[in-house]
Amino acid sequence: MPRRKLRVKAADSARINTELTELRTRLEIHTEWPQAVLAEAEEAAERPRLPEHDATDLPLFTVDPPGSRDLDQAMHLTHRSGGGYRVYYAIADVAAFVRPGGAIDAEARRRVETLYFPDHRVPLHPTRISEDAASLLPGEPRPALLWQLDLDADGAVVLADLRRALVRSHRRLDYLAVQRAVELGGADEQLALLATVGRLREEQERARGGISLPVPEQEVEETLHGYVLGYRAPNPADGWNAQISLLTGMAAAELMLDAGVGLLRTLPAAPAVAYERLRRIAAALDVEWPQALPYPELIRSLDPDVPLNAAFLNACTGLLRGAGYHAFDEARGLPAPPEPDHAALAAPYAHCTAPLRRLGDRFAQEVCAAVAAGEDVPSWAREALPAVPALMASGDRRAGEVERACVDLVEAELLAGREGEGFSAVVIDVDEKRPATGTVQLRDPAVRARCEAKADGDAGRLPLGRVIDVRLTTADPATRTVRFAAV
Repeated sequence: MPRRKLRVKAADSARINTELTELRTRLEIHTEWPQAVLAEAEEAAERPRLPEHDATDLPLFTVDPPGSRDLDQAMHLTHRSGGGYRVYYAIADVAAFVRPGGAIDAEARRRVETLYFPDHRVPLHPTRISEDAASLLPGEPRPALLWQLDLDADGAVVLADLRRALVRSHRRLDYLAVQRAVELGGADEQLALLATVGRLREEQERARGGISLPVPEQEVEETLHGYVLGYRAPNPADGWNAQISLLTGMAAAELMLDAGVGLLRTLPAAPAVAYERLRRIAAALDVEWPQALPYPELIRSLDPDVPLNAAFLNACTGLLRGAGYHAFDEARGLPAPPEPDHAALAAPYAHCTAPLRRLGDRFAQEVCAAVAAGEDVPSWAREALPAVPALMASGDRRAGEVERACVDLVEAELLAGREGEGFSAVVIDVDEKRPATGTVQLRDPAVRARCEAKADGDAGRLPLGRVIDVRLTTADPATRTVRFAAV
């Protein structure tokens, strides 16, 4: 993915790695594996449950960040006879390696999801499974859940089918390689179809009233000289790839809803007061929002590289708060949600495409596989469903805490000793109850931090969306704290 390179001295890797180790200890993140888990993983890797159907001749390919080895998904796209498209989407069959109630299963329920530190990845499953035996690495036969998703000429789903199959990825690509191939006109048929289907699915999203926020995210990057910070914004190829995953997640949700049992990823619709607040922010930022223009269309019209637009898009992330998981099993008295849609997608949706990295996906996969085959949902999956939403909520909280703590640490290290120095920043958020306090975003270095307004400036308020001069007041790696004051 493209990143803005920094022109500041990199933070010392050795010192930060020591602090990251201490951070994992404070957060009680377990990096070591119980011996029973490792032994079971080795045995499972040697003797996985293999499916009867052989689809290894299907020329699948993967799209992931460079260097990734925990490859959950692979795809193949083709034209359908009579018009439209067919998408084959293979998802690693983690259940082929994880014995219900076994040591790996118990450890995965404790870890919940893979955690990413700048110096270390703490995986959900032992690497013998997640980066080897179950990963859809090129050239290796692997058990998978193979979706067949038939689309019409406009990209709408006309058929969704699922079966267990033995698959083999034929090549591994990264996002930037896909983007460059399409942009430079060197894309082969598969990549050209990915771009075509991805764009059609984006149009389907538009028609549903769904939206994806193009908000640049902070990212810690390790270089030869230490750690630096940058902003990462998705390019079109990221979006096309994401649309295939979203397509599969929506098909899985519909399959489970029809069966009356499953696990959804839900997001309630934001209350009217939240949109009223956004309209006030839009007015403050000179973002034109005609009364008749729907919110999703407004978002698509904004260039995130414009500071005022970036500040508004940052405020829009508040509409995504409240996302969670909902387990249902109507035969056992656990009802489906009355409003099953994921509000941002404007459709029911399930997490099911990242089972190597996210616990809940394994349970959703098992429900879908059983329903598609006309079989009973395995008792181990059915009995666990009611507890999965709480497990996933705890995992999401911990992952968010880890991500923020790592970024805070690198920010503080990069700026330590520069107290009193001035910077240019954009005010991206203001506390409505305390308008003298807010968040500013620096371009260089790529830092976001709290800031206090001048006591006599703008009536003691931070000017939302404006570029202002700020002074660094605190940069403390020990407490992972960075603070600025307007000047």
